[in-house]
Amino acid sequence: MREFLEPSRYVDADHPEVIACAFSLAAGSRDKIAVAKACFEFVRDEIRHSWDFNLNPITVKASDVLRHKTGYCYAKSHLLAALLRANEIPAGLCYQRLTIENDRLPFCLHGLNAVFLEPYGWYRIDARGNKPGVSAEFTPPVEKLAFPIISEGEIDFPEIWPEPLFQVVEVLEKFDDYLLVSQNLPDAQVIRANKSNNYAPSAPDALKRALEAGVRARHSDHPERRYRLMIHRTYKQYDLSGSIALTKSRKGYASAVRASQSPQRGLRSE
Repeated sequence: MREFLEPSRYVDADHPEVIACAFSLAAGSRDKIAVAKACFEFVRDEIRHSWDFNLNPITVKASDVLRHKTGYCYAKSHLLAALLRANEIPAGLCYQRLTIENDRLPFCLHGLNAVFLEPYGWYRIDARGNKPGVSAEFTPPVEKLAFPIISEGEIDFPEIWPEPLFQVVEVLEKFDDYLLVSQNLPDAQVIRANKSNNYAPSAPDALKRALEAGVRARHSDHPERRYRLMIHRTYKQYDLSGSIALTKSRKGYASAVRASQSPQRGLRSE
């Protein structure tokens, strides 16, 4: 649980401005649920979504999102995690894979959060920002996210991450205009777990990068367990037959993703 309380490069919960904002939102309350709700509503309502409001600059770090009061869904989730951690509430990052526009291909990743609340455990929230047709709320233990899974190929990934995925950071740091980001939204090639015992000695570049990064995720209690978004660096063997890339550890099998970008302009999910 410690990693979901610690500050980091992009979730910089130790930044003075983030701390000041977090304490202001808490207003001295010891009610963690009330504090979490205040942080959620602040990011949802006061931080303007880059695409909805046609805003630059492109932000990545939580402190920059707070300073400029804008960000894509990914950046907004970094700020919400930082505000919660600054208030000593465990928080992580989650992802969905959604169609970009009108429930048609292509797909992109969508960023949201999970917060650990007593007595509920991990609870997902989406501070992307409401608009006509999008209404995300804080109603534990019932989830009310911005986007339901409605189309074939869309996925709620079950992991909860202490750090943002590298393909998300890569896009936000590479492009300096909200239009360019919208044309290159990060995506993930989904690979389904199976029980194959065929292994190859090497992994795709994206897998190698994930291994080297050593990023680990905590699984949520989501009922959909067929899909996995990343891997632990301790996994050593890979099944590269077809589109499947499996890793095996003492705990069993998990699947991984290749980083890719979606070169489309229409927006639904980000």
